[in-house]
Amino acid sequence: MDSLYLILIPVGVITIGALFIFVMFSQRNKEDSGEGRKKRKKRAQSTSVLLKEANKRLSQNPKDGQALKTVADHTFSEGQFEKAFRSYGMLIDLCATDSELDEFDITLRYALCALKLGRINDAYRALMICRGMKQDVFDVDFNLGVLEFKRKQFEKAASLLIKARKQNPDHPECSKYLGQSLFKLGKMKEAALLLRKVIEADPTDKEALFYLAQSYRKVGQENQALKIFLHLRPDPEIGPHAALFSGSIHSEKNQYEKAVMDYEIGLKHENIKSDLKRELQYRLAVTYIHLQNISRALAYLKEIRKETPDYKDVKALIKKYEELNSNKNLQTYLIAPTSDFVTLCRRLSATFFPGARIKITDISVRKKDYADILAEVSTRKWEDIILFRYIRSTGQIGELILRDLYAKSKEVRAGRAYCLTAGDFTEGARQFVEARLIDLVEKSELVKKLNSIDDSSVI
Repeated sequence: MDSLYLILIPVGVITIGALFIFVMFSQRNKEDSGEGRKKRKKRAQSTSVLLKEANKRLSQNPKDGQALKTVADHTFSEGQFEKAFRSYGMLIDLCATDSELDEFDITLRYALCALKLGRINDAYRALMICRGMKQDVFDVDFNLGVLEFKRKQFEKAASLLIKARKQNPDHPECSKYLGQSLFKLGKMKEAALLLRKVIEADPTDKEALFYLAQSYRKVGQENQALKIFLHLRPDPEIGPHAALFSGSIHSEKNQYEKAVMDYEIGLKHENIKSDLKRELQYRLAVTYIHLQNISRALAYLKEIRKETPDYKDVKALIKKYEELNSNKNLQTYLIAPTSDFVTLCRRLSATFFPGARIKITDISVRKKDYADILAEVSTRKWEDIILFRYIRSTGQIGELILRDLYAKSKEVRAGRAYCLTAGDFTEGARQFVEARLIDLVEKSELVKKLNSIDDSSVI
């Protein structure tokens, strides 16, 4: 008997559950089929009657506040913002004489309609009036904060959005604009914290991602920033900016091949703003210079000059690198890797004493600034120690570097020193060497020597 109860109880429970589901399903079907449609139809008829009555009253009295509000609220709920905007505008004028109208609610609805219609000034004025009437209303603080952000009033925007977020902490757009405002104010850690929460809620928010990447970069988290920028490069709107940032990071790491890829991806986007396009082209040209691909660099520089002749130092770069492009030895002298530069300097040293026996005894390089070569030179008539200083510059060389050269020549007991540059020397530098055994070689003479170098002149 007990076992029979044990069987019957679960069966009963299952039966009751099934009946409950059946009743609920039947009720929903009724709502979706007959009864539901009837209720919706009744509500629509009720709204239609109210609107019909309101319009009738307005035809008799255009300043009937309650009738006008009925029409305004209906058009607002239906998304007819142009009509609602006009109606709420009329209602604002009636608030002074009709105590039954809620001026705050009407003014807020007017502002929201203005926002939808892109009438920013009207929206801003109305929201400021609302804020004067009531404090700590989310729709007012949030929308005003967004407008202040777009007006680049980031302090005001952050203050308003902080208040709005206290009222609605889970509103994603509020956190997003607050994060962006804090970024603009230089508060990178706080910005990153908020923007991460926005991304957690919506991983597809590319604008928030872009600001988050910039925040990471500002606080020194370059790898995290780079991952996001690379992810955003294909985006048709943010992509060109993301490519510019990723290219900059790669360039700073001397990863020039990757930087070229970044900038080229950025330039492939359509409808890029002209200033952004110019900057991508400029960065790409400079990167090609680092890769010693002068012809490609010149192509981009000339394209920039065609569109924007006075852009940065484009004219000077074209003038400089056109000459380098036509003179490979000069190109090596100025921008090649240090090893190639030193090899060239060894060959240059041989051009000073044709037919002499030259033995290099010491080579020292100071970063990318210059190389010193110490050589023992023997001819039929004399023997001496000569110190050469090859300066990698196209600018003016002053007295200070020559004083250093003179001191070093004394130290190594050189009988004579030569100082070569692809630029020229100041008047002070010339005066310094007048009574000293230092010969100055400026660009014009250097170029002649570079052009005279023979492959056999390696020492």
